[in-house]
Amino acid sequence: MTRQHHLGRVAVVTGAGSGIGRAVARLMLAEGYRVVLAGRREAQLLETAAGHAQALAVPCDVTVADDVQRLFAAALQRWERVDVLFNNAGVFGPAASVDEISLADWDATVAVNLTGSMLCAAAAFRAMKAQSPQGGRIINNGSIAAHSPRPRTVAYTVTKHAMTGLTKSIELDGRGFGISCGQIDIGNAATELMEEIGVGSGAMQADGSRRAEPTFPVDDAARAVLLMAGMPASASVGSVVITAAGMPFIGRG
Repeated sequence: MTRQHHLGRVAVVTGAGSGIGRAVARLMLAEGYRVVLAGRREAQLLETAAGHAQALAVPCDVTVADDVQRLFAAALQRWERVDVLFNNAGVFGPAASVDEISLADWDATVAVNLTGSMLCAAAAFRAMKAQSPQGGRIINNGSIAAHSPRPRTVAYTVTKHAMTGLTKSIELDGRGFGISCGQIDIGNAATELMEEIGVGSGAMQADGSRRAEPTFPVDDAARAVLLMAGMPASASVGSVVITAAGMPFIGRG
């Protein structure tokens, strides 16, 4: 896909202030997209934007419906359409099994990872349905936790399994409007989140041991998102799994 193909297309990237969201936003800007950067911390969004003329930073808490409405209103006011949503904002949540997690921690994780993703997808869907030409593409950031959990990650794992249901429902309901939806499940991209759970120094394994796991550059994960975003409207990319080579995901360890 050439850079020329992307010129003028409008993408909304949530969680754009760090990690995968930052890498995706910067790559999209470099490839000619007009990018709306969403996140809770304006300073980090501006750092991601780095003064790029085609970047619009909009502080947004995806758990707040009015914030999400303002985010997409800003995108439409500036560029009059939304071609791509990268639904990326998320939190890992507490390290806890089902009998340990507090209701407050459960609700907080679900609010960001699932309800926030639904609110953003709904706003994007409405914009894509109403615009002319109609249609667009929603890319949900899942996780390999959508396939197989780590120990003591009940809230995170459940939300990422639920993301798969959200993805398939959007894909089905969007068919008549030229709206497609796919999910990218990323394993061990080198981000702050991976440092938080100790992947480099020793992540918890199913047998209770800790093991340092391989990671891969976050820019390579961003290139996979760009591939999904840039596919022609005639193709729907339902699922992409990309992991660090050799990480303990396939098989029994």
